[in-house]
Amino acid sequence: MSDRLSENYDVVVIGGGAAGLEGALMLARSRRSVLVIDAGEPRNAPASGVHGFLTRDGLAPADLTAIGRDEVRRYGGHVVDAAATDVRRTGDGFTVTLTGDRAVRARRVLVATGLTDELPDVPGLRDRWGRDVLHCPYCHGWEISDAPVGVLATGPMSVHQALMFRQWSDDVILLRHTGPELSAEDLERLEARSVRVVDGRVASLLVADDRLTGVRLADGTVVDRRALVVAPRFVANLDGLTSLGLDTEVEPMSGGRYVPTDAFGATKVPGVWAAGNVTDIKAQVMGSAAGAALAAVAINSDLIAEDTDLAVTALRSRNPKGYN
Repeated sequence: MSDRLSENYDVVVIGGGAAGLEGALMLARSRRSVLVIDAGEPRNAPASGVHGFLTRDGLAPADLTAIGRDEVRRYGGHVVDAAATDVRRTGDGFTVTLTGDRAVRARRVLVATGLTDELPDVPGLRDRWGRDVLHCPYCHGWEISDAPVGVLATGPMSVHQALMFRQWSDDVILLRHTGPELSAEDLERLEARSVRVVDGRVASLLVADDRLTGVRLADGTVVDRRALVVAPRFVANLDGLTSLGLDTEVEPMSGGRYVPTDAFGATKVPGVWAAGNVTDIKAQVMGSAAGAALAAVAINSDLIAEDTDLAVTALRSRNPKGYN
């Protein structure tokens, strides 16, 4: 369902996930005119449920989105199913172009477009992503408790991943794949936690009845596993936003890219805020929503200041002699 568009909004929110909808909810409750533009490509769509979100644990991602949309609309906010194809500053605000060359004006913009997970180059990973190919133990660890887990080593954090997932299963294997050489300390720590190391590159996944059953190494060896942990490269999703001139920075540990902001979500582009995974690549759903709530408060405060300045200018024009 999409709402009928107006021509002008106080705030246009780009991205309709937990962050975008939370920001829109707070702004709509502040009696701001708000439009949420949602391209309908949520990062967590493959997952069976949202976890670690108090009162909503296990809820399907699509259901969480539907509830959020209803709440935004309850306070007069608008939600449209479309993509933002261009956003640029025009005058004292922004022009946001949507799919189909529709355009709206906004005084402020909240970017909540999330990120893209760039996965290692192994056939079949993308098809299983978010189900039995995963990366976050706090999102999926409970669901794979006591299952045979493989950790695909591709970078310096792979040992850390293996030791983390050992908390949820006592059957964890580190698959060396393209990971760096392991130090004597790494090997000792893995052995101490009964994490076995298997050398060789992973060539493919083995799947039966729509379930992961193992991986096949380049030499033909089959390693039985029910879950495979990978380390994606997280990249801020800025499709359609290049005209804004948003900078990105590199997250040192993962090599991913994010949009830097201040503590309240303000970017280096005046009038533009960011919230959720586009600016915090480690944030889970609840953290993304919390960051968007802070950004919404900051946006409303900024608009209040502008509204007051405009009102003072109008008052002075009506009373040029002032109050002296």
